[in-house]
Amino acid sequence: MALHFQVLIIGGGTAGIMTAAQLLKNKKTNSVAIIEPADTHYYQPAWTLVGAGTYDFKKTGKPMSAVIPKGAKWIKDKAAAFDADNNTVHTASSGNITYDYLVVAPGLAYDLSLVPGLGQAMDKGVVCSNYTDPQHTWDVIKNFKGGVALFTQPATPIKCGGAPQKIMYLAENHWRKSDTASKTDIVFATAGTIIFGVKEIAKTLMEVVDRKNINLRFNHRLVEVDSENKIAWYELTKDISAGGCVVMSGDDEGKYLDETFQYNYKNVKVTKKGDKYGIHYDMLHTAPPSVAPQFIRDSKLVNDAGWLDVDIHSMQHKRYSNIFGLGDVAALPTAKTGAAIRKQVPIVVDNLSKLMQSNTIGKQSYGGYSSCPLVTDYGKMVLAEFDYHNNFTPDPKLKQLLIKDSSKEHWRLWMLKKYMLPYLYWNKMMKGDNV
Repeated sequence: MALHFQVLIIGGGTAGIMTAAQLLKNKKTNSVAIIEPADTHYYQPAWTLVGAGTYDFKKTGKPMSAVIPKGAKWIKDKAAAFDADNNTVHTASSGNITYDYLVVAPGLAYDLSLVPGLGQAMDKGVVCSNYTDPQHTWDVIKNFKGGVALFTQPATPIKCGGAPQKIMYLAENHWRKSDTASKTDIVFATAGTIIFGVKEIAKTLMEVVDRKNINLRFNHRLVEVDSENKIAWYELTKDISAGGCVVMSGDDEGKYLDETFQYNYKNVKVTKKGDKYGIHYDMLHTAPPSVAPQFIRDSKLVNDAGWLDVDIHSMQHKRYSNIFGLGDVAALPTAKTGAAIRKQVPIVVDNLSKLMQSNTIGKQSYGGYSSCPLVTDYGKMVLAEFDYHNNFTPDPKLKQLLIKDSSKEHWRLWMLKKYMLPYLYWNKMMKGDNV
């Protein structure tokens, strides 16, 4: 006979644990189960600091058994498929589990095949990623002796879109202290057209880029990595303007460079092959291309882009009213961060509670809040908080930390990142408190 729960949650990450904790703490139900195969729950926002050698990797993980809320049943298994018409989730080895209400929060998955060559290169030699092995990132950074340091990212949605540049700023700071910076060209290549989508934050980051002498290359979509020859291959997402050399090194030292392609030109080695441009690197940091987990993509629950199809304000599924989705797997046009989940969970819990009580959801609405703590040096940080419309929306509580303008670099924001946020995560968010 199938196990049955009033609320079934898929995923023991930030979203799943917080949702379960708030439902139980607020006594909304006493029948909650979490499907999660992993033994360890990680506080991944600290991995940026691990990659820069300033945080202990061991402190970023806790046993899953220690974070599953008391009163929730832990089903240590993988969700394999949905039968949403019959309120059933198929698991890999625990049989079918039925539910009255379903919360889908399994996070995202990495698909290295989307960038040929990346799978063979990732986390080996001079290719690193804070997303997958931040300890290897630190090994690469501290052993780097100069040359082209290439920081890049795929064109897919990724966790915390600012993370690929945070580690670059910290790496430059480390190299400056060890006299490696003078022998290094730092290049940041992105498929985007600007450094950051919130103009107040972008202004500060461009000042950081100037201070650190970083070459920005926009409209560069990573399509292949040749780790043997240390070349990252790109397709340009915008036509090259007529006349003037925009991506190849030339005799005029970038005199005709189009700044929508490059800012702060550096004459690094570039090879052209057909319509691809290969940047030669001596170290490479990237983020893995990200997709929804396979069992989500194979289900009837996704939109055309393969992400969980939920209403962007209520997080209720667009076709199945007893299903909610949040966190990285949800098709929400905002940054995929723990800070976003912090604001999403109370709305999902309120809607779910009201649906259980009166068969109608509440009136609370998620406005797309997300936050990206952008570390710019050891001891400095900018806090980008924004909504669906990229409006800068700083938390009024920052005034209590004596921070007047969080779009500017501040040492107190670094203290928030390194000490306060991990404490709040483990001791408040994971326990079902609103913070």
